[in-house]
Amino acid sequence: MTSHTLDDLLADGVRGRHVLVRSDLNVPLDGSTVADDGRVRASLPVLSKLSDAGARVIVMAHLGRPKGSPEPKYSIRPAADRLAELAHFDVAVAQDVVGQSARQLASGLADGQILVLENVRFDARETSKDDSERVAFAAELAALTGENGAYVDDAFGAVHRRHASVVDITDVLPAYQGDLVRTEVEVLHQLTEAPKRPYVVVLGGSKVSDKLAVIDNLLGRADHLLIGGGMAFTFLKAMGHEVGKSLLEADQLETVRGYLSRAKEIGCDIIVPTDVVVASKFGADAEHEVLPADGIESGRFGDTGLGLDIGPASGEAFASYIRSANTVFWNGPMGVFEIEAFAGGTRAVAQALADSEAFSVVGGGDSAAAVRTLGFDEDDFGHISTGGGASLEYLEGKELPGLTALEGK
Repeated sequence: MTSHTLDDLLADGVRGRHVLVRSDLNVPLDGSTVADDGRVRASLPVLSKLSDAGARVIVMAHLGRPKGSPEPKYSIRPAADRLAELAHFDVAVAQDVVGQSARQLASGLADGQILVLENVRFDARETSKDDSERVAFAAELAALTGENGAYVDDAFGAVHRRHASVVDITDVLPAYQGDLVRTEVEVLHQLTEAPKRPYVVVLGGSKVSDKLAVIDNLLGRADHLLIGGGMAFTFLKAMGHEVGKSLLEADQLETVRGYLSRAKEIGCDIIVPTDVVVASKFGADAEHEVLPADGIESGRFGDTGLGLDIGPASGEAFASYIRSANTVFWNGPMGVFEIEAFAGGTRAVAQALADSEAFSVVGGGDSAAAVRTLGFDEDDFGHISTGGGASLEYLEGKELPGLTALEGK
């Protein structure tokens, strides 16, 4: 079944109506300053459409992982303030989620104005395992819209969560799929159902365990699987190489050996680094050198060496695979890109993607942050996902509760 879309809602008319929007404002903070506003920017188009159409918009979002009660460090205000700076519409911020401040501000909204509720996870019912608690919270959220309200889910980064503001709310208000969610689904469907070949998947980040199901599901779909980041060292160890003090998930070695064996059987290439940047310690001031991936302990630091990036030869090899591809999915940095000495591998992958004419998808999270941190123009990439964990779960073939809840509504 297909979902009703934002266009359907706009066609019905929203002027003077309260519209509850689940946005993704879960941004990294540096103190009280937004360190990466990518998700705020991605939320703007739908909010702008609704504002321009005269809707009275109430935004729900979470930030961080509060424990079900207000915590100042997780206040939504920095993200809401950044939204206000970028927007052409008026933005108010409630001091609570469904309390007196939220109710008063919601009832006083004028056509085209936006209200951002405080972090929805400040209410423990948002994430409760008790269905009745989530349902009760959803009813209170819906009550903010008065009569003839509507709900729009535009937070793809939250659709893998069975939370009140994502799932239960769809049983209380007429529900519509936001443009951002629709685009994400279309893009990820293309990656899983009919990718144009050659299809290259680039996986990085710290842990193999975070990507196990993705690897399992994409092994039979991708032509080349490039492995970098901290997870590469578990692959190298599984292949019989010593990795010093590099990140290693010993409990995943047998699983990785199974993937390597299966890849050979089905004709999918798993490509691991041939060289790595090995450091004396983790830090910007660490001594470091480039060593062969099968000789990490042969350098100056011996068995205490710490691999923090793929090496330049590996970066060029990975870039070559990307340049030859017609479809590329990238999730996870190749090294500790926040430190310049260990950013080369991630930069090489990002540059190859930016130069490529392939259908390219940057899979959210740290990968999207790396693109912006390293100074690339987002327009040079086919699609930068806001999904992170949701994108991975979609590619794993899992059912995403938020998408299921929208179907047929």
